[in-house]
Amino acid sequence: MSRLHAENLTVTYGERDIVKNLGVSIPDGQITAIIGPNGCGKSTLLKTLSRILNPKTGMVYLDGKGISKEPTKKIAQKMAILPQSPDAPEGLTVGELVSYGRFPYQKGLGKLTKKDYEVIDWALQVTGIHEFKDRPVDALSGGQRQRVWIAMALAQETDIILLDEPTTYLDMCHQLEVLELLDHLHRVEKRTIVMVIHDLNHAARFAHHMVAMKDGSIQNEGTPEEVMTRQVLRNVFNIDAEIGIDPRTRKPVCLTYDIIKPVELVENLA
Repeated sequence: MSRLHAENLTVTYGERDIVKNLGVSIPDGQITAIIGPNGCGKSTLLKTLSRILNPKTGMVYLDGKGISKEPTKKIAQKMAILPQSPDAPEGLTVGELVSYGRFPYQKGLGKLTKKDYEVIDWALQVTGIHEFKDRPVDALSGGQRQRVWIAMALAQETDIILLDEPTTYLDMCHQLEVLELLDHLHRVEKRTIVMVIHDLNHAARFAHHMVAMKDGSIQNEGTPEEVMTRQVLRNVFNIDAEIGIDPRTRKPVCLTYDIIKPVELVENLA
């Protein structure tokens, strides 16, 4: 079952096709991780799925309808997008930023209702940042700020949340903190989560479904056990990896790897 899927997508920047004739279905009620080397089209795909970008050809469908033909507010009531490294206006408080998530439901002058305030408080509580409600966003740590942005996405009350590299620039502890929050949202709130992520071990640990991209196309997709293999990583990342099993999670983990060098280069270095 997939409420969100795309068919025959080609997305172009200038004269260059970044995503090429791509089709993908996002499993409902699961965490999907999109992986791949820099420049392979991961973020472009995510932005196209969320209607930030319009495809040159093809269509993205949500609940059986092409999203390009649906009203913006209607899409925003079903799907939230957290872009890479978002910036909040200087001096904006946590509560004010989270309140922006209620925009799809506002009418007339856009005054917040009792229902809006209840949802905002809930989003602050579930992300563990209610105590920072009146604090400026730019006064928080990186991990705390990321929680604020996730709270804003939650305030949209959407079943689907898309995130572009949600752990970028965070230290190891804060990366795990954010990913555990997303896992909680999936398990407890039954949200469908789609995230672009660079760390393969994090992807395999937290995702139920992995999509591996290279050169604008999907090379492999499936469970972490099906995608996190030596052959797939060789094909997608040009690395020779040793794959083991995480003793705590029982998920596949990349233990170590080497770059696969062209035969001519190896012979010259010998």
